[in-house]
Amino acid sequence: MTTAQREATSSLPPAVDSRSPFVRLTELIAGIEPGKPAINLSVGEPQHPIPPFVGPVLAAHLNEFGRYPANKGIEPFRKAVAGWLGRRYKLPRPIDAEHEVLVLNGTREGLFLAAIAATRWVEPRAGKPAVLIPNPFYAAYSAGALAAGCEPVYMPATRESGFLPDLDALDEALLKRTVAFYIASPSNPQGAVADRVYLEKLAGLARRYGFLVFADECYCEIYSTDAPAGMLETSGPDFANVVVFHSLSKRSNLPGLRVGFVAGDRRFLGPFLELRNVAAPQVPGPAQHVGVAAYNDETHVEENRRLYSAKFDLADQIVGDRYGYKRPEGGFFLWLDVAKYGGSEIVTKRLWQEAGVRVVPGRYLAREQADGSNPGADYIRVAMVQDSATTAEALHRLVAVLK
Repeated sequence: MTTAQREATSSLPPAVDSRSPFVRLTELIAGIEPGKPAINLSVGEPQHPIPPFVGPVLAAHLNEFGRYPANKGIEPFRKAVAGWLGRRYKLPRPIDAEHEVLVLNGTREGLFLAAIAATRWVEPRAGKPAVLIPNPFYAAYSAGALAAGCEPVYMPATRESGFLPDLDALDEALLKRTVAFYIASPSNPQGAVADRVYLEKLAGLARRYGFLVFADECYCEIYSTDAPAGMLETSGPDFANVVVFHSLSKRSNLPGLRVGFVAGDRRFLGPFLELRNVAAPQVPGPAQHVGVAAYNDETHVEENRRLYSAKFDLADQIVGDRYGYKRPEGGFFLWLDVAKYGGSEIVTKRLWQEAGVRVVPGRYLAREQADGSNPGADYIRVAMVQDSATTAEALHRLVAVLK
């Protein structure tokens, strides 16, 4: 390589590492023995007991494993979802279960494929089609944008902006080429909740500029005080330009069931179903019947919320005011500022090597911005998914390491 080639290469921005955060985490701590018996707080996989009705419902519908299920979902499931949405949120009108609800094989595949469907739905864009993504973000958003041939535009969600994208910072040229805007409330990893004013403003921008809002509301039932508002509450009587994604993984401790749904603007859900009919996995009928039972029962949801609340009480006591900790409004993660201890990767390695506590570096959950900064670089994400005793032990170890 010539001197000129070396100089040109050194001036290029660093390549984006788009691998799974968990693959990168495994490589980061490879070969390092945990200093104490391992406690895994890296994956947001609920560990609370599954609801007692799951087994009996599956058993009662075993024969349905012998039939291909319709991709849109069985009617009882769609009606159960519509009923739950009407009870949970203050909707401008009841959801039409026939045309405004689709079952999903969990929300990840739905969030991914939605970006592809959106490029076929929106009017031609004024420039390179863009998908707007909060930064840090759930990896499916970025993967969907890239698969759809769109430019992923990462919007910093920092402490200064309330850990949500700053809507006022979006210029008109960008909005005119936007295909979709992903928003998570409560957010992963920060646990921030968007209020009605924020959601109404976002819905208004979507209608004005003709893009779609993809609202990831998977953590909506895990909150500290007030139930988070929903995007459908703020989108007008026709739910124009808005679709919401929900899952039983967090709400009902059923991550392995792979059942969720999408609901909202019927003008989009029609072509979305057409894509899903040829590209998406179907959801087995027995699993959908479990969904019917889950969306018609609140007892297990209230108990689930109580268990998480008890663990955040522990965090209040053990972590206190360290690491910029503030009890999140929703979700089940701690987002801890470890900048003065060396940043997310150094601290992650230390916690594993010295304490056997496995967390995720915030850097791996975000992308570098145009100025080279990474909104997650100073943070670690701690998933509060273990039982209370294990969680308390892990938090005590964490504090002992970061003295």
